[in-house]
Amino acid sequence: MVDALADLEERLGYRFADRSLLVHALRHRSWCSEHPGHESNERLEFLGDAVLGWVVADVVYRRHQGSREGRLTDLRKSVVNALALADVARSLGVGPCLLLGRGEAAADGGAKPSILSDALEAVIGAVYLDGGTEAAHDLVVRLLGDLLDRDGDVSPYTDFKTMLQEVSARLFEMSPVYVLSEDGPDHAKQFAAVVIVNGSELGRGEGTTKKQAEQLAAREAMSRLGSTAAPAGRDA
Repeated sequence: MVDALADLEERLGYRFADRSLLVHALRHRSWCSEHPGHESNERLEFLGDAVLGWVVADVVYRRHQGSREGRLTDLRKSVVNALALADVARSLGVGPCLLLGRGEAAADGGAKPSILSDALEAVIGAVYLDGGTEAAHDLVVRLLGDLLDRDGDVSPYTDFKTMLQEVSARLFEMSPVYVLSEDGPDHAKQFAAVVIVNGSELGRGEGTTKKQAEQLAAREAMSRLGSTAAPAGRDA
């Protein structure tokens, strides 16, 4: 475990003065339920989420001087979400370092986006406590800075479902409806989603998970809605 933590610190580009904070950030609640007396990473995740939001807001504000509030919000959402954070955590090798309960480990919990993204936020919170605001700011920029340099193209982590939900509520005062179907054996399921907005089918998507299929359907719907999807004051 000591070697694994040292390797993770190397990949993070940060050495902890108090390495117990890093261990704390890697303790999932399923492990803690089997080891009474140890606190899970949930409080650190809460702190890290707040630190992450502050740093990303600071970076996009400074890097995108000509962008309005709406565009800055879109940039922040494209990074501060479970998919983006899980990918970063995966690239850092956080999964194998996680302390998971037996059931969660057997279910490959170290590969779950929700667990990975929560753990990364907890690590950010741990760095903030260990090294202060400058260390935490530097870490977030080092890990996510490239994703925040986008200027006009769509991030692969854009949450199209949330965007479509907001647009549908504004334009039609109703929520999109997703119709899901699945095909294939249990070990190789394929999902298809159709999204209906204001009574019309606006998008279709297919993927290996329900969430992926719905995101792709929502993306097509947003494309079809075109310029009507942009609220006043938002950059084109």
